[in-house]
Amino acid sequence: MSLITEEQVVLDLTGADRHEATRTLGERLVATGRCTDLDQFLADVRTREETMATGLPGGIGIPHARSAAITEPSLVFGRSEGIDWGAKDGPARLIFLIAAPEGGGDAHMQMLPKLARALMKQDFKDALLAATSEAEVVRIVSQEVALDAPAGAGAAGAAGAAGAASAAVGSDATGAASGAVATATRERRTLNLVGVTSCPTGIAHTYMAAEGLENAAKAAGHTMLVETQGSAGSKPLSAAQIAAADAVIFAHDLPVKDAGRFAGKPLVDVGVKKGISDGPALVSQAEQLVAEWDADPAKREAAAAAAATAGASGGLVSKVEEGASTATKVRQWLMTGVSYMIPFVAAGGILIALGFMLSTVALGDQGPIEIVKYNLKPGDPLNIAETFNIASLTSWAALLFVIGGAAFGFLVPILSGFIAFAIADRPGLVPGIVGGAVAATMGAGFLGGIVTGLLGGFVARWVSGWKVAKGVRGVMPVVVIPLVSSFITIGLFITVLGKPIARLTADLNSWLTGMTGASALLLGAILGAMMGFDLGGPVNKVAYAFATTGLAAAGASTDAPQLKIMAAVMAAGMVAPLSMALATSLRPKLFSEPERENGKAAWLLGLSFISEGAIPFAAADPVRVIASSVVGSAVTGALVMVFGATLRAPHGGIWVLPLIGSFGLFLLALVIGIAVMTLIFIALRSREANLAQVEATATV
Repeated sequence: MSLITEEQVVLDLTGADRHEATRTLGERLVATGRCTDLDQFLADVRTREETMATGLPGGIGIPHARSAAITEPSLVFGRSEGIDWGAKDGPARLIFLIAAPEGGGDAHMQMLPKLARALMKQDFKDALLAATSEAEVVRIVSQEVALDAPAGAGAAGAAGAAGAASAAVGSDATGAASGAVATATRERRTLNLVGVTSCPTGIAHTYMAAEGLENAAKAAGHTMLVETQGSAGSKPLSAAQIAAADAVIFAHDLPVKDAGRFAGKPLVDVGVKKGISDGPALVSQAEQLVAEWDADPAKREAAAAAAATAGASGGLVSKVEEGASTATKVRQWLMTGVSYMIPFVAAGGILIALGFMLSTVALGDQGPIEIVKYNLKPGDPLNIAETFNIASLTSWAALLFVIGGAAFGFLVPILSGFIAFAIADRPGLVPGIVGGAVAATMGAGFLGGIVTGLLGGFVARWVSGWKVAKGVRGVMPVVVIPLVSSFITIGLFITVLGKPIARLTADLNSWLTGMTGASALLLGAILGAMMGFDLGGPVNKVAYAFATTGLAAAGASTDAPQLKIMAAVMAAGMVAPLSMALATSLRPKLFSEPERENGKAAWLLGLSFISEGAIPFAAADPVRVIASSVVGSAVTGALVMVFGATLRAPHGGIWVLPLIGSFGLFLLALVIGIAVMTLIFIALRSREANLAQVEATATV
């Protein structure tokens, strides 16, 4: 099976942009019978392009996709005078369209590493630029990229073998840099390096970063093994290979699977494109880290002790950036707790809401009041485990309520536990979770959970850093750290901190309960404006965290103010993407072609309560989008609060509509906010367009 034929070569590729050029290349696949649906394949390629640009430095473009419309692995080559493919150093002249069947397979995994290696060779690129016929191109490419590879070049053999440092892909500078690194490190010891690479689709960048790192390590005189966590799977590095490593390099855009395996090693952690373009620099960083650790054995001992203590965290992760400011770290600690708590909120809240719905059907307006009496207490006449009747709608409603209530019971402990985890890793879980449970028992609510999480995390981190005898190290993680940190954290909370925080929580709940009229409108407007300000950023997340953590205090009530706050926050978060989608539909001439495409996607994102759907518009026109978004979202948030709409589910958008109390008013508030934002944005954008037209006329 040949990857490329003469019909799959375009020596004079043209196009207004990369999308038009890709269509030209794709048409060649249709002509050779390798593509059964051109529009579907192009849509898959464009989806990949939106995830990450596929242009590489040195005048290379590698558009690619897996697609159900492709029947066999194929390459289409195009040579142009220069088409912008998203690379920072300029347009692409050599373009390879990589088409893989949806199932992937060994053939596809052979193609990627071979093409990546070929693109590192300057004579290969020069030959393509100088080729005078399609047959010559096929010969040049087939010599380097063929599927009749020796055994071992499949998916497993491809792990770590498929990528090119993009600077090496098109510049002599990288070769010089690699040589400089090799010269500078010739007198140093040879290092054993390991790494992990990944990209959102796992088709090209994953393997190109791996090859870039391996080549840079080889040029510097070291050995390197790379685990490619691509879409076709990977062959994991063995425990022995990791144990023998002197340092680790992560070049990834997706979370590293089982990252705890590499704990206790010097680590360089960057995005996948750095692995492609800056391989020598990353190897140099690894060398520097190893040298620092060799010069200071205490660093290595501390890392080894931390790795043993953390026990690799069982795959749990937190998004806390090293070197971030204190304010940023505090926000990230809190958001780690919230992110792990949200599934409990979602499960518990939706189950309780469904239980209330069924109870209303079964018992009328008194239904919710009746089913909250059910429990799991042995011997109680309303113990659902003993009284459940499969034919009774009331029993089903009570069952849903009891399960939902059980899930809700974990909100504060999980919030607290994972705040502590973000601070101290695994040692923080015990004092955090137990402290959160105590805070909930004392009536301190989510404020108490935040305090026990922060306190437990700092205490656990402090205890983890104790210098102890070697004989004691083995029992530190399982005995000393949880015992000491729990005693200090929970003892302080019970005796000193708990009562005032519980009183503050009670006062906060009283204020929320008594909130009506102007105060409710003002709170809704503030929360709505926060949701619309940075569209998924820190301010947006603060408002969202306030709403979700407050759900725990709503209890079994169907009209608690916390439920109104959740409804206001979700409705406000839907405004921006839906408004931009509407604006691109009403006034398409005001938007570029990519913006109109983003507008189509924004409909679904907005309906699903994904505020980030408006980010492409905000990035292109931040002042007008953010200004109109803040106003429209604030209007919606205020109206939802005044209308009294409620929501127990923390996410879902339009898909949890049946769980929204007064959903007609909820929709009305949402529509009004969307209309306000859309009108403001169109007015601002139209004014800009008119001014530009006047200016152009005056210039003429």
